[in-house]
Amino acid sequence: MIRLIALIISVILQIIAATVALRFMKLTKYRLSWILLSLSFVFMGVRSVIQLFELVRGTPSFTWKMIDEWMGVLVSVMIIVGVVLIRELFYSLKKAESDRLRSERRIINAIINTEENERKRFAKDLHDGLGPLLSTVKMSLSSLHERVKDPSGKVILNNTNHIVNEAIATIKDISNNLSPHILTNFGLSSAIGAFTTKINQTKAITIDFKSNMENLRLEAEKEVVVYRAVCELINNSIQHSGASKIEIELNKHEKIVTLQFYDNGRGFDTSALRKEDTKGMGISNIETRVRTVDGVFIIESTKGRGTSALIKITE
Repeated sequence: MIRLIALIISVILQIIAATVALRFMKLTKYRLSWILLSLSFVFMGVRSVIQLFELVRGTPSFTWKMIDEWMGVLVSVMIIVGVVLIRELFYSLKKAESDRLRSERRIINAIINTEENERKRFAKDLHDGLGPLLSTVKMSLSSLHERVKDPSGKVILNNTNHIVNEAIATIKDISNNLSPHILTNFGLSSAIGAFTTKINQTKAITIDFKSNMENLRLEAEKEVVVYRAVCELINNSIQHSGASKIEIELNKHEKIVTLQFYDNGRGFDTSALRKEDTKGMGISNIETRVRTVDGVFIIESTKGRGTSALIKITE
C-alpha cells in the first residue's frame, strides 16, 4: 500500500515536472539540451506509470520489466547528453547579460556625454554671449563717469558699475562650474585643487586636498566622472553634514587611481541608501557614473562620526 501511494505521488510529480519543462522549451528557443532534459522527465513519468501498472496488476511481466530497464538507460543517456549540452545555454545567457550590461553602459555614457556637451555649450553661450554685453555696459558706465557731476549721480553710477562687475564675475564662475577649463587643459588634480581653493576662500568649510597626480592625465571621460563625483560629495557635505573639515586624497599607484574622501560631519545611516525611495540622487548619480568607467564606489558613514567615500578606477 505504501509503495502504491509513493508511485502515485511520483507519477503526479513527474507529470508536473515534464509539463513545466516542455513549456520552457520555447523560452530556450528549442535548444537540444533542454529538449533532451524535458524528454527525460517525460520518460521518467512513463517508467513510473509502467511500475504503477505492474504493481496494480500483481503479476510482473518480463517484457514490461525489460522496457522499463531500457527506458532507464535511455533516460540516463538523455540526462548526460543534456547536461553536457546545456553549457551552451548558460554561455548564451551569460553573453546576453554581458550584452545587456554593455548596452546599458553605452546608453549611460551617451547620456553623460550629452550632459557634458550641453554644459560646455551653455557655458560658452554665457561666456561669449552675456560676457561681452556686460563688458560693453561697463565701458559705457566708465565713459559716463566723467560727465556725471552730481555727487548722488556718481554714487548711483559707482553702485551700478559694482553690480556689473559682480555680474561679470558671477557669469565667469557659473561658466567655469558648468565646464571647468582647468579640467580640460590641466587635468583632474589641478581642477579639484582649483575647486577646493575656491571653496576654502568662502571660509564656510576647510578642505585639505592632497595628490600625487599633479602632472598626470587620465582619459577625459574618467577625469570628468571623478571630478563630478568630488563636487557632488563636497556639495553633500556642505549642505547636509554640518562638517567643518573635509579631507581629500587623489593618488595613483601603478595603474590604479584612488580618491579618498572624508568629512567630520554628523554622518548618517548608510542602510537607508539601500531603499530606493530614500536613496539620494547625488549618491545614485555618483554610483552610476563610476560604474560607466568600470570603477568602484564605496561610501561609509556612522552617525556622529562623519562620512568617508572611496572611488577606485583603473587608468
